[in-house]
Amino acid sequence: MSALLDTYAAWPFELDHGRNDVVVSADGVAYTDWYGGHCVTLTGHCHPHVVGAIKAQADKLLFYSAAAKLSIRERAADALIAHLAGAGVERVFFCNSGAEANENALKMALKATGRKRIACFEGGWHGRTLLALSATDDPKIVAPFAPFLVPATQLPFNDIGALLATNFSDIAAVIVEPIQSMSGIRTASSAWWQTLRARTAAAGTWLIIDEIQTGLGRVGASSASLLMGIKPEAMTLAKGLASGMPIGATLFSASAASTIRQGDLGSTFGGGPLAMAALIATLEVIADEDLIERAARTGALLKAQLPGAAVASVLGEGMLLGLRTHEPGASLKKHLYDRRMLVGASGDPHVLRLMPPLTISDDAVAALTSAINELGA
Repeated sequence: MSALLDTYAAWPFELDHGRNDVVVSADGVAYTDWYGGHCVTLTGHCHPHVVGAIKAQADKLLFYSAAAKLSIRERAADALIAHLAGAGVERVFFCNSGAEANENALKMALKATGRKRIACFEGGWHGRTLLALSATDDPKIVAPFAPFLVPATQLPFNDIGALLATNFSDIAAVIVEPIQSMSGIRTASSAWWQTLRARTAAAGTWLIIDEIQTGLGRVGASSASLLMGIKPEAMTLAKGLASGMPIGATLFSASAASTIRQGDLGSTFGGGPLAMAALIATLEVIADEDLIERAARTGALLKAQLPGAAVASVLGEGMLLGLRTHEPGASLKKHLYDRRMLVGASGDPHVLRLMPPLTISDDAVAALTSAINELGA
């Protein structure tokens, strides 16, 4: 028996290696990775430019904490803010994960406003640290820790009436995902987003947009916030930010950043040289290979091609998609697995998720379409 604590239901094979949109098991079976390591492998598995940047940095300096100024950390911050031009964020704090990024954003909102309550939405999923867990709608992981969580107002998602009826004056922050991935690729209307921004701004409540899955081009724009025309007090990123290296980032507007003082945030490994090298290389690959445009184009193609006898509709944007199935999605998931294609489930038994590398090949798109049409024939 392995000493590793068994906490995940893993794929039924041992993974050995991967290249671009394919992973290969220890016994040599190749699978097309439409799951993307849970939305992480943005530029594909082991992109040579990202691997080269990590190797070059490893030869120079593996690690030093924020006690030392590092030019690569400064360059990574500048590159990330430039990538998100127009999104309303101007300063960044690097950490190690999406949960940590959300924890930092919520913590700074509580400090800045002096309020003791946060707000979130039904179906939202923000992480397993205590503040992030307070805003997460997943009873199986939340209930055991309920006595330790901060007060949270949970609102229905995409309900303008509920926003208009809510008093935000005692709420420090509202945290929300542009696309609720875990609960089944749920989206909200433009009018709802505009109402949310207007109501929070009027009350002096921080709006925190959790772009951990939607950020960095996955939805066909550098951020979903830009697509929606919404400028938050804070934005959080992780997942594909460094093509698989552990990383998180909390980004702040100028006004929000002005409330943060030295010592308010800290992280030993956040902003480490290897992650920073991978982040810079990831942004370069996104630009050089036109991956944002490719995500938008491929997403539109799948939305047009996949609905039929097996798939009722395709939800989401770009390369964060949900296949809403007529029958429970488990049978389609198994059908695709048998054809060496990995897809993700969700909290909705009728929605399977596609979160592949933005470099997913045209051949892989054609094969997925053929396999789904085959089931529906």
